[in-house]
Amino acid sequence: MTVRPATLDARSAARQAGAVTVDPTAPWSPADPLGEVLGDLRMRGTFYCRTEGSAPFGVEMPALEGCMSFHVVIEGSCLLELDGRSYPLGPGDLALVPHGRGHLLRSGPGAPISGRADLLPQDYLADHYSVLRVEGGGERIRQVCGVVEPERPGATHLLDLLPPVLLVAAGDSRGWLTVLLGMIADEVRQDRPGAESVVTRLADVVVIQAVRGWLDTAATGPGWLRALRDEQVGRAVASVHRDPGAPWTLDRLAREARMSRSAFAVRFTELAGEPALRYVTRWRMHLATVELGRGARVGELAGRLGYESEAAFSRAYKRVTGVAPVTARRPAAPAPGRATAPRPRGDAAPSSSVRPGP
Repeated sequence: MTVRPATLDARSAARQAGAVTVDPTAPWSPADPLGEVLGDLRMRGTFYCRTEGSAPFGVEMPALEGCMSFHVVIEGSCLLELDGRSYPLGPGDLALVPHGRGHLLRSGPGAPISGRADLLPQDYLADHYSVLRVEGGGERIRQVCGVVEPERPGATHLLDLLPPVLLVAAGDSRGWLTVLLGMIADEVRQDRPGAESVVTRLADVVVIQAVRGWLDTAATGPGWLRALRDEQVGRAVASVHRDPGAPWTLDRLAREARMSRSAFAVRFTELAGEPALRYVTRWRMHLATVELGRGARVGELAGRLGYESEAAFSRAYKRVTGVAPVTARRPAAPAPGRATAPRPRGDAAPSSSVRPGP
């Protein structure tokens, strides 16, 4: 069992109130730093669609900033096209588009595009579920598509590392995709009470499994992920991720890793490609950028991320990102539903962001 506050606010409040924190050496403390990162991949379901039809067909999937799309083929085949590259998908295959990029789904090369998927006529089973029918008279096609949004700001730290399209072939999923797909399709089809919550949690597992499979095979050079994989340094990185607002020093990080100060400093830089305290600052600014994009106030973030004043936080943010935090703050967007879902924001470059990475 992992004992961990659910939010940054909870941990910060506990620390400021003088509450006793969990001893990282205790037997119930997390022993898998990489697993903790995967634990941040909690999704907020935005929209789910079952596509039924026949070739030839083609639909445009809009760009949705801050979201990711997934497509699982149940029957037939299609092509996913992004940046001029085609990815063939067959029965049981999964394609994850993690960076909110617009893309196309076609039955085959050159198939005509009927329009943008969210604007085409479809049957709504609920505010967040629909059935889209595209008939061309040829080979049958059925697939389940979803648009999900990470709930936790730390998740984007990992998702930024993923390729433009992450593919999981039916034969590579070891059966888990078939089981999850069947459960999702059943919930969407029957529309039982609580279906949205069930499908959202199942989507969590789909995304986590896809990302975990990528982590098992991905070659990672110097960067935070490589540091996280290290048995000793990984403990320190995981501690920073759990409690970014703590008063981190090199000595304290070294104690978390159970290493000497000098050995830890050298090892961290060797693995991550930057000094440990610089990484701490960039991780804080990464979280701040995500939270500012969701409408958080600068003064609130300063205390939660370990800064004594708003001015100190603003200086650190501008030093790392090159812009003042107020320029990165956006009003919180309404939750998508039938009337608003999903709201495309185009492929324009997003406001300045920090991506601690390889």
